[in-house]
Amino acid sequence: MRNIRALAANAVYPLLMHTGSLNQSLVNALDSCPEKDRPLLQQLCYGTARNFPRLLCIADSLMDRPLRERDNDVLAVLLVGLYQLMDMRIPVHAAISETVDAVHQLDRGSLSGLVNAVLRRFDREKEDILDALYDDITYHYNHPEWFIQKLKANWPEFWQTILEENNHQAPLTLRINRQHVSRETYHHMLQEAGHGSELTRWSEDGIVLDEPCDVHILPHFSDGWVSVQDEAAQIAAQLINQSPGERILDACAAPGGKLCHLLEQASVYESNDITIDALEIDRRRAKRITENLDRLNQSCNLMVGDASETDWWNQEPYDKMLVDAPCSATGVIRRNPDIKILRTGEAIHQLSAIQMAILKNLWPMLKKGGTLVYATCSIFSQENDKLIKRFIAETEDAEHQPISAEWGIERPYGRQLFPQRNGHDGFYYAVIKKIG
Repeated sequence: MRNIRALAANAVYPLLMHTGSLNQSLVNALDSCPEKDRPLLQQLCYGTARNFPRLLCIADSLMDRPLRERDNDVLAVLLVGLYQLMDMRIPVHAAISETVDAVHQLDRGSLSGLVNAVLRRFDREKEDILDALYDDITYHYNHPEWFIQKLKANWPEFWQTILEENNHQAPLTLRINRQHVSRETYHHMLQEAGHGSELTRWSEDGIVLDEPCDVHILPHFSDGWVSVQDEAAQIAAQLINQSPGERILDACAAPGGKLCHLLEQASVYESNDITIDALEIDRRRAKRITENLDRLNQSCNLMVGDASETDWWNQEPYDKMLVDAPCSATGVIRRNPDIKILRTGEAIHQLSAIQMAILKNLWPMLKKGGTLVYATCSIFSQENDKLIKRFIAETEDAEHQPISAEWGIERPYGRQLFPQRNGHDGFYYAVIKKIG
């Protein structure tokens, strides 16, 4: 049996090297882990990623000099160890001994003494060490400094609240499938099955569970009655507001949640003559879309192609488009805490260039009088309202359509949602109409 801390370190290590995401690396770790230990492994990995800025501050304060990049595997073990001593109820002696054993299992025994000394010193001097770090902005807010400063500049009134919410785990939110059940009926079914839940405030199809659980034990999950989707993401289908006879494109469609929502709504019409195309650049992610479609017994024209190119288009214009653009995902840090490690300030500039290229490429494919719904799960204006402002200024036949809603914050262009405790993620939406 492999040491669970070593498995956790193996999952965290690619993040430190910027060679993969936690979702990717955790799959391999779980495959090597006994089933009974998988919850512990997941908690170690997600907890270490969520608290990475704070844990790194602690580690640096306890060492004469930082570990070299070639020793990042040992740093991963050390951070996993510090997380246990900070936030878990594992007995101290067990946490330290198992973590030091993990260093040996990774064949880095020469540094086991360093890991042992750092962990034992932290255990002895924990209160003084944390007091000394209190005024460190990275430690205090548990986010990278570049992120904090950028957030301050973007949202001077809300930055502290956003940072606080990012440090909490997101709730499990469901989207009911109207083909099978009403939201009220499924809400009652959950209550009868012992799952406390509440109806979402802004999405007409959402239910938030009081406590997360294995979705496969939920009533009729395998039959496609419900899917997992955050409330903010569910708003996309409401903004598309499809009608019979329309031709709709879901660009950048993976993993397929918004696409499936559109298809479920289209299936409710008696004369279902709505055409929905889906586009995804990554073939592997397109496969995941297919898996979601199969579970829900849905189908559409799924194309593998680049939304910033035209080689996939058959020259038939669309009535409506959903552009869920690739973004920094800074609004969903609660669900993807490795963003704190992987994302950089420079990446925001690169992403905004990609977003603009996609918009400019897709715009000629939209009919006159048609609408484009632009969405990101970002909280940075550079990817959101500032980008839409620039696109409209540079596009003669583009007109911003204000969104009449109570959710989020109205911006000069579009509306911005922030992550909410026991509620939705951070998201941005804008609606653009093609005039002429």
